[in-house]
This record gives sequence, structure tokens and C-alpha cells, in this order.
Amino acid sequence: MITEPKIKRRKKQYYVARRMAVPIPFGKYLQPAWDEVYDWMTSREIKPSGPAIIRYLTTDMSKELDIDVGFTVEKAVKGNDRITADFLPAGHYATLLYTGPYRGKGIFKATVTLLEWAKENKFKWDITRKKGVEWWNGRAEFYFSDPAVEKDPATFKTELAFLVADKLKK
Repeated sequence: MITEPKIKRRKKQYYVARRMAVPIPFGKYLQPAWDEVYDWMTSREIKPSGPAIIRYLTTDMSKELDIDVGFTVEKAVKGNDRITADFLPAGHYATLLYTGPYRGKGIFKATVTLLEWAKENKFKWDITRKKGVEWWNGRAEFYFSDPAVEKDPATFKTELAFLVADKLKK
């Protein structure tokens, strides 16, 4: 199930993550990254403040994707050579909630729904170009369900949140 997209004001969100360049499909890289980040946090007595997160930095599907895989945290912390400490900026985000399995095409369909809705409503994404590559300033998926605890994939909940720059002029 995919909810109706909407614009939601979000506060700055700190997180810690493994930054990676990954090929598509990239599912096999996620759990090891989350495990590494969680172990790093535990060793420093840092607790997640919310859900697991994937932040998409680049999204050129014909190349490797640059992503951060980790957890939200309450405040800024210092990372190291393997763990990135960063934040999603405050702003207006186009959001929707997807309920269903993490495997398969569900999250992809939710992404297409959000992108098409924004296009129809003439929203412009907050994107920066660096060396010919589009870098998203705020594009994330928040994974509210832990498959180790929640056993029914049909009930898994994922929020997509993409930072909006402004509305396109007509």
C-alpha cells in the first residue's frame, strides 16, 4: 500500500552511516552496513533516535549509486574513516508511506509514485550538480520495521522523504 504523497516540513535530522557506492541491485550490501554502523554506535554508547535510514546521494541508475546506510541519532556526533556522521537538512519534503515487503518492486513503485506526483504538481527537487552528476541534498528512506522483530513483510513500513527546492514557475 502506498499513501497519498504530501509535503511535510521536517527538522534537521542527524544520522550516522556507512557511505558506499553500490551497484543495482544493492540489497545484499544493506544489512552488513547496518550491522557495522550499529556495532560502531554501541561501542560508543550512542543510541539510534529513530529508524534505520538509507540516504540517496546520487541516483543515476545506469551507474553505481552513492548512498549512506545507517541510523538516525539525536545530535551531531563525530564519525571516523568508515562511519559518516551527517544530517538531512531542514526543509519541505515530499513524503509518502509505503507498507509492504522490502524485497520486490514495492519501494520502487512508491518512489515512482512520489516522483510522478511531484512532477504533476510542478515541484522541483533540491539537487546540486557536481562534475556532471546530480547530488540530492535530501532524499531518504526511513525503515520503521525491523524484519528481525516484525515477521510479516506485508506490514513493513517505509517512509520516503525527498527535499523540495521550490515549485516550478508556470
